[in-house]
Amino acid sequence: MLTLTYLGVGSAFAKRNFNSNVLFEFWEKAWKGELPPGPPDDTLLVDFGASGPYAFFALKEKPGFAHLKAPFGTNNYYPAIRKIFVTHQHADHIGGLEELALMNTFVYQDKKTGKPYKAELISTINILVNLWDHSLKGGLNTMQNRYALLQDYFFIRALIPAKPPKNHFDVGPYRFEIFATDHVQIERKYDWPSYGLFVTHPKLGRSIFYSGDTRFDYAAYSRMMEVADICFHDCQFFDQVETVHATLNEMRTLPPEIKKKTLLYHYGDNFDDPALQPSLKEFMGLAQPQRRYVLFDGK
Repeated sequence: MLTLTYLGVGSAFAKRNFNSNVLFEFWEKAWKGELPPGPPDDTLLVDFGASGPYAFFALKEKPGFAHLKAPFGTNNYYPAIRKIFVTHQHADHIGGLEELALMNTFVYQDKKTGKPYKAELISTINILVNLWDHSLKGGLNTMQNRYALLQDYFFIRALIPAKPPKNHFDVGPYRFEIFATDHVQIERKYDWPSYGLFVTHPKLGRSIFYSGDTRFDYAAYSRMMEVADICFHDCQFFDQVETVHATLNEMRTLPPEIKKKTLLYHYGDNFDDPALQPSLKEFMGLAQPQRRYVLFDGK
């Protein structure tokens, strides 16, 4: 059984919603009802932005998320996260990783080994190298009496897009395959690394589409959206020259059958503007923050 919960659904500059980061949870035994009977058997955090620690702090107080609470005090229990996938390097997607790394290293221990806890950090090699050199190194490169490296804080897994079997990782029986997204261009399409996820249950033939940050690029991923049970797509509500996100007007050009199974996320603070509602009604809806969506119920 696989579920998805948005820590937040907001854009990089949103203040009414947390950053668009996602928690996937896997249970070996399917459960029914609104609340799980216990903690998941595996977890995957997709991105952890600048507001991520605050979103995590709020989520752990919601019914069904007690496993995110620290066993002492009131803090976030980051060892509840087994795997972390980084889609790209913008601050609303990686800004919380420094806190997570420091707390796992200096506050929490791995229950099996007694050593500092390490989650598995997953992305492509270019993102992982640049993540350390340009984002995390300034705050994490020293420990008492020595210099530190990224692997002092995480177990590292480097993926290679479009080259099976290096283009995916698994959570339980579910396959998370990465694909390039057209988020930012320096000289040409896809030359700045950013990725989405296509999640499948190979035996059942079911799937979900998660766009990651991207400009409108339906021709590139139409097949994935067509076969997916449900789609989650990045969207901004205003038109813009040289945009780095899909706009609402562009998303409205999707086939009706695609729009009806697509939840929009990464949106601005004007999501409840009455003028937007007729256009938004063309879609399955807006992804809601801190709500657990059941993606695959085991059937």
